[in-house]
Amino acid sequence: MKATSTTNKVAGMTDAAVQAKTGKTWAEWLAILDKAGARKWSHQEIVAFVHRKHGVGPWWQQMVTVGYEQARGRRKKHQTAEGYGISASATIAAPVGTLFRAWHAAAVRRRWLAHPTLTIRKASRNKSLRITWGDGKTHVDVYFYPKGAGKTQVNVQHRKLADSRQASKMKSYWKEQLGRLKALVEG
Repeated sequence: MKATSTTNKVAGMTDAAVQAKTGKTWAEWLAILDKAGARKWSHQEIVAFVHRKHGVGPWWQQMVTVGYEQARGRRKKHQTAEGYGISASATIAAPVGTLFRAWHAAAVRRRWLAHPTLTIRKASRNKSLRITWGDGKTHVDVYFYPKGAGKTQVNVQHRKLADSRQASKMKSYWKEQLGRLKALVEG
């Protein structure tokens, strides 16, 4: 990996993005962590090192660690400590309240969501939903971010998936479902 590349990605982040936020490129992080012996460390030990020795903030500590684990074959794409997880998002031309209702109200949800069987565990009006998916095993978190001018970003995170195959399947599923929601609300 070239240290100056802006197109090389690790954990979905380009060299330019990681360098802008941490002061180092992926190649530099990989070399630093290899030299420190991180190939034998736990996830938590790598996070602690990145913070303690390099002063990187919480979100980027995790990103650097996950990127390192993926680059060194210790973690697959979408793999987390609790299985596999994916995310999908869409910006939709509608107020946050409209989109929250489209998720929260079962009658509206049935109009756009294929396989709408789910259990809402917690709802924070116009902010988020915590959902147990219809399989009873996986969790879906939905976040709503007002973007101004009557637009809202909807972010879906589906966690505790069994394997990379299921993660890929659900990534495609959520992309399609958000498209259906967008068509319903905007159309």
